[in-house]
Amino acid sequence: MFDQEDGELNVVMGVLFGIIALVIAFVIGLGVYKMRSGVAPAPVAVVAAPAGDVFADVEEVGEALAKVYFDLGQTALPADASSSIATVVAALQAEPQKRALLSGYHDETGGAAINAEVAKNRAVSVREALIAAGISAERVLMRRPAVTLGGGDAAEARRVEIRVQ
Repeated sequence: MFDQEDGELNVVMGVLFGIIALVIAFVIGLGVYKMRSGVAPAPVAVVAAPAGDVFADVEEVGEALAKVYFDLGQTALPADASSSIATVVAALQAEPQKRALLSGYHDETGGAAINAEVAKNRAVSVREALIAAGISAERVLMRRPAVTLGGGDAAEARRVEIRVQ
């Protein structure tokens, strides 16, 4: 009598584990298919911040095409940024369906709130330069980075990364 119940339990457990394995395989297969098929990214959700600033809720894809470095505490576009801006403008003109995604960073000096504002204002400066160079405002998105600190080197940390995606 107990042998029959054990056999039935084994069948039920086998079916349950089989279903779980199929679901896992399906999810993994779907992920691999999307990565290899080059599926277009999901639409970008744009969120308006309280101060009227616009940030895009989109993931960064690939490496930064250009980086614009700023001096300590400065948010004005540096004089040597024109080559980086020109590189991004050329890439955007070559691929009209793509957009520029800007992420501002800062070093560890100063308070957290001030640093976040500085990083945002640096990205705004780069955005304004791209718009002034003829790129439509809809194609220049600003992303609030998850971590605004740019690494161990303070000079490297004070930057805006520009991705074309």
